[in-house]
Amino acid sequence: MARPSDHTARVADSLLQIEIELRRLDAWETDPPPDEALQSTKPFAVDTLEFTQWLQFVFVYRMKVLIENGHPLPEVSGMAPMAEEHFRGRSEPGHSLIRELAEMDRLLSGQS
Repeated sequence: MARPSDHTARVADSLLQIEIELRRLDAWETDPPPDEALQSTKPFAVDTLEFTQWLQFVFVYRMKVLIENGHPLPEVSGMAPMAEEHFRGRSEPGHSLIRELAEMDRLLSGQS
């Protein structure tokens, strides 16, 4: 198997940090949502999933598949602002997750 590029390795590390933060927030779920919920065509599946569910079952899952199969990674990402909106006014602090998502945004957009 080909060795991943440094960029891909950094993205994989960032993905792991996102998973760790979701688990720390007790937002990592063992059971996936119904298939219908995953079929949303709206950004971040806002009509069918919580943002943290979208992160786990759509973003993290798809990114792992891309990395494991050596496919090109997305070149645009804007998850940190969505996370800020999600955590605004909630009791659980999402600062660490937002920071990890901002890092992923930078990595995917080529700014780091």
